[in-house]
Amino acid sequence: MKNSRVGGFWTLTAALLLIAVASTAFGQTNSTNSAPPAADDGTAGYKKMSLQELMNLDVTSVAKAPEPYGQAPAAIQVITGDDIRRSGASSIPEALRLADNLEVAQQNSHTWNISARGFNTDLANKLLVLMDGRSVYTPLYSGVFWDQQDYLLADIERIEVISGPGGTLWGANAVNGVINITSKSAKDTQGLYTEAGGGTVLEDFGAVRFGGVLGTNVFYRIYGKYFDQGDEVYANGNNAPDSWNMGQGGFRIDAENSPQNTFTLQGDFYAGDEKVPDAKLPGVSDGNSIDSGENVLGRWTHTFSADSEMSLQTYYDRTHLTKPEPAFFFEPPGTFRDDLDTFDIDFQHRFQIGDRNQIVWGLGYRLTHDRDDNIPALSFSPSDFEQNLFNIFAQDEIKIVKNLTLTLGSKLEHNDYTHFEFEPSGRLQWNATSNQMFWGAISRAVRTPSRIDVDFSESIAPGVVLLQGGSNFVSETLIAYELGYRAQITPDVSGSISTFYNNYDNVRSTSITPSGFLGELPLYFANNLEGDTYGFELNGNYQVMDGLRLHAGYNMLQENMHVKSGETDANNALNETADPQQQFSIRASLDLPKNIEFDTGLRWVDTLRYNNNGVVGTVPDYFELDSRLSWHATKNLELSIVGQNLLHDYHPEYYISGSLHEEISRSVYCKATFRW
Repeated sequence: MKNSRVGGFWTLTAALLLIAVASTAFGQTNSTNSAPPAADDGTAGYKKMSLQELMNLDVTSVAKAPEPYGQAPAAIQVITGDDIRRSGASSIPEALRLADNLEVAQQNSHTWNISARGFNTDLANKLLVLMDGRSVYTPLYSGVFWDQQDYLLADIERIEVISGPGGTLWGANAVNGVINITSKSAKDTQGLYTEAGGGTVLEDFGAVRFGGVLGTNVFYRIYGKYFDQGDEVYANGNNAPDSWNMGQGGFRIDAENSPQNTFTLQGDFYAGDEKVPDAKLPGVSDGNSIDSGENVLGRWTHTFSADSEMSLQTYYDRTHLTKPEPAFFFEPPGTFRDDLDTFDIDFQHRFQIGDRNQIVWGLGYRLTHDRDDNIPALSFSPSDFEQNLFNIFAQDEIKIVKNLTLTLGSKLEHNDYTHFEFEPSGRLQWNATSNQMFWGAISRAVRTPSRIDVDFSESIAPGVVLLQGGSNFVSETLIAYELGYRAQITPDVSGSISTFYNNYDNVRSTSITPSGFLGELPLYFANNLEGDTYGFELNGNYQVMDGLRLHAGYNMLQENMHVKSGETDANNALNETADPQQQFSIRASLDLPKNIEFDTGLRWVDTLRYNNNGVVGTVPDYFELDSRLSWHATKNLELSIVGQNLLHDYHPEYYISGSLHEEISRSVYCKATFRW
């Protein structure tokens, strides 16, 4: 069955490729094919931008339309492709550490917890993640399997990170933030690119990408990559059997047939193998977890004028997960399998009415088909489940006076669990000067139920259920209040501050069954928690001199979650939050003579509080240092050495209740990059 589905995927991909090439050829004139662009030599791009140019860099995640980063009225940070290259990051989660408004905690070799403004638990579920417009949300728990998300990092153009709700434009589960990862056009990745290297934890890796021309203004690239990640360690320094390897490949085609029409077709496939350590027995592996998947996406954009544009996007995504589970009390071990098929179509239209109203609206449909091979201890009922999601949204950007803009909008969604959900927002922007912008917002967002909230069951013996989903589970809701300021203070100094107050209701709890088995079983998921969070996010950039740039960021977060009056929670309102109260980071990028670059970053993460079987557990605060030294030996060849977590042999970043705690090791690796 799996092979037939993979074959069907590539049959569909081949058909779409033929359609794209045929339509392009049909639209060509008899003119001679244009010459291919220059190869990607690694010297063009963001690193030559001044701070002012970076403030004018277009972002799209705030308004679903291009606008300068410095004028985007939201708590947004941008990670450029050159930021990623110079950081030495080898994965998307590592690259996301560059966003000061995110919490990134690594559990083990292949597992990360990533969130914004709190709620960064093992089942973090309040952050929406997009990869070139494709949502990587899983309906199993409303979160992201970060070990399944990968690109050739050299092909990423930028990552836009919004902390704060984005439900009006992006829909349910964009509660505490949105991550929008955008890859480069095939036009900008022409020629040959290769990389290879290895080291202590990232044991070996390699990648090849080639970009070329199919016809007049039709560009393509294909790529393949592979890596081996070694074991992490336990607190005593012994190896934890959790090594990881994965291979991935894909393609992208960009056709620019006319100034009014552009078309993108892209796809990826991957397969990975992860060792899973036993939660209770040190040095013992439960077996191997297998991840695989494939996706294909097409997007057509038509420009009517400078103020009017429409786009139509559709994608198909399939993921396969196989995870071994140990024996649980009196239930035998087993292997849980999940297959998810997602089909999504989205239409968007942007236009202007008069001089004061910029409107964007759209509608979409998503079909997900989730099939689980249950095991005695863990199961979902029904095991085969299909969901339909419909949505429509509209937003009006109203220019009240020259420097004052009010943005009003809402999204209306219909899902199969809670039916209609309404997510309005209002946003006010005041451009005090050409280089200073104040903004404020009030928004409502929801986290709709996932399969684990409603359909899940965990047993400890035949006929004895320990934990199950709640049949009356409703959406978690957020009302968010935000204020912010962003400025280019001088040509060499820029920065921003964002403050927020979030009020949450109907947050997930674990309730007891009165007069049940043993007086309280089964436990079940309900909506018995409420509370608030508040804090601020501060970051700044300083161009000290030509060739030396500093960046610093600081976050403060205060969480106050509690059980609703008259209700219960077996975890004492501790299970939905696992966050440090403060974070600080500072990075320096230095260009040295002889084509040498040096980059280093120091981060401090405050004590993390987590649920330890219904009482507060803590992960100690820590400092860590990452550094990278590179030499552009020639125009085409770059050699680098990267050190990660240099201050400790190993340190903890995240604990899970009831598990043996793994820690993250110091890592050093070398890398050679060749472009032609």
